Amino acid sequence: MLPPRWFVRSAWVAHKLLLRATSDRGLHPPTPERCGILRLHTVGRRSGEPRAVVLCYIEDEGRLVTLAMNGWDPADPAWWLNLKTRPSATVDTAGGPRAVTAARATGPERDRLWAELHTVKGYGDLDELSARRGRETAVVVLTPDTPN
Repeated sequence: MLPPRWFVRSAWVAHKLLLRATSDRGLHPPTPERCGILRLHTVGRRSGEPRAVVLCYIEDEGRLVTLAMNGWDPADPAWWLNLKTRPSATVDTAGGPRAVTAARATGPERDRLWAELHTVKGYGDLDELSARRGRETAVVVLTPDTPN
């Protein structure tokens, strides 16, 4: 049974506050057993204001992979809408900040990454959560920008 949506959202807000209070000590890389935690910085698509969100992620060949799932709400999360408008962003990870470019995984790549996301703890029952949304959940790939 899934916890109420308000509980999940409250837990992420608490985690975000904890990161701020502990100088980001809660950010950690993924392991084979669990997802990593990063902070994603975007620009609001309508406001133009900076936005930040804490997300679970896995790594795939140097890229960071996460899900655009707003709990099990049918609506896409604001951070994903922001990235669809402006795909350039930055992430804070345990290894430090870096610039990234976001894209939606499609076709066989999406299927492969979706299966990989099932193998780590942190996301819960992805199939049940996705079914509650009533539509496909975007698998978001954050590719680090190469330095010039």
